[in-house]
Amino acid sequence: MSTNAHESVSSEDSVKKIFYEIPRGKPKSGRVWKTVRTERFSKIKQDKMFTTSWAKKMALREEKKRLKEMQEQLKTDKDKEKQLRRERIEANKKRKLENQRRSEIVQPIRNTAKIKKMKKKQLRMIETR
Repeated sequence: MSTNAHESVSSEDSVKKIFYEIPRGKPKSGRVWKTVRTERFSKIKQDKMFTTSWAKKMALREEKKRLKEMQEQLKTDKDKEKQLRRERIEANKKRKLENQRRSEIVQPIRNTAKIKKMKKKQLRMIETR
């Protein structure tokens, strides 16, 4: 009985050898890089997934949390700096405009009849305050 089992195993090997020795032509689909599967899908053994310990997981989580907080802090600092710069620019513009208005030499128009006689260019120069 052991010889029959041995013969059947050797016959399977010879069948596999013959199968591999058959020259393969170009596949109809054109996908020449695809290989012919010799085993069934259920026979293919998958490696076990890499597992980490609970302590390592928690340490990684803490590290991620710390990094996220740091990023948030940097972002808020940057935003504050931008806001301060914006406010400073606005204050400078306002001060400049006030100084410019203060230094202007103005001539008030008391007689409104003069406005009616003025030309277009002169009317454009008039400012009301």
